[in-house]
Amino acid sequence: MDPILKIDSLKKYYGKPGSQTKALDGITFQVMPGEFLGIMGSSGSGKSTLLNCIATVTRPDAGTMTMGHRQVQKLKGASLAKYRGQEIGYLFQNFELLDNLTGEENILLPLSIHNVPEAEGRKRLEQLAGYLEITDVYDKFPAQMSGGQRQRVGAARALILNPKIVLADEPTGALDSRSAKALMEKLAGLNRERQATILMVTHDSNAASYCGRILFIQDGRIFHELRRNLPEESRQAFYQRILKVTAQLGGGSENVL
Repeated sequence: MDPILKIDSLKKYYGKPGSQTKALDGITFQVMPGEFLGIMGSSGSGKSTLLNCIATVTRPDAGTMTMGHRQVQKLKGASLAKYRGQEIGYLFQNFELLDNLTGEENILLPLSIHNVPEAEGRKRLEQLAGYLEITDVYDKFPAQMSGGQRQRVGAARALILNPKIVLADEPTGALDSRSAKALMEKLAGLNRERQATILMVTHDSNAASYCGRILFIQDGRIFHELRRNLPEESRQAFYQRILKVTAQLGGGSENVL
């Protein structure tokens, strides 16, 4: 099985020579189809820069990012627009919903931009909204929703175009523990039951315990890798192993969801 995404010797430096910050210092890894991969690290470790490079928000200084047979960092024009709009889905920490659109309109917006037929769009909407339990907020504006509802609407919007990979940037960061648990259970279910490929950046060991594999980043490099021993290892046992590594990185969480 070929990887969906290959990252090879990726580098991103900030500042002038002699006083540079090495946000990414030669990171190499692969994301396989149907994988739920977590990226963890303390503040300033480079994890958000990595996600921004993959999303083409930030241009790396060296290295390659390959999806299929194309190098992502070299995409331009229509190819770049297609990659950003259809091949990746982005789930933001602070929801990034349009305040003047209802929940339904926010979810359907990518379909209208990319000319997906209405009948197909409705079918996808019903499937996702039903699974994510957000049909009751179709007619609500973001200000009328709870944080958990807004994030699940954001998840539906990120998934509505059936992207090859979903990039989740601290998706539980603005949620209370109950809403965070509900969101992570839904994302894990989408990964398990629908083979959605998810790459999630998080500082939260609780959220990370839903992943199948975790890369820990320190000073722009991969410090450690953990794999969940499925199916025999429970999420709670995996969480305890995550805590041991995050303790070495100077982070962690006190309570398991």
